[in-house]
Amino acid sequence: MNSSILFFVISGLWGLAMIVNFVDAVRLSYAVENRSGVSGRQKYGIPTYANIWRVVLNKGIAQDEETQELRRQMNRRLMIIAGGFLFFIMYVTLAGPNSAAA
Repeated sequence: MNSSILFFVISGLWGLAMIVNFVDAVRLSYAVENRSGVSGRQKYGIPTYANIWRVVLNKGIAQDEETQELRRQMNRRLMIIAGGFLFFIMYVTLAGPNSAAA
């Protein structure tokens, strides 16, 4: 398989994995805010934006063990995303689409 095609396939899979992890982190943030009594809905029931930073920093979040476990799961997803970006930066540096032409 051509190395530039392989690069784009791996890049696409990486992007998909990062999106899936971020959507899961947002879902967990909504769950933590819901359990903490933080209003996550507008007057007509339309969801508001998830305040991920509040959950990451544990500000105004319920301190019961189940809520804190959800917060830890969300933090793990965000760490996976950060590690994924570090991996991708190394991958682009070492095996970028232009490295095969050299």
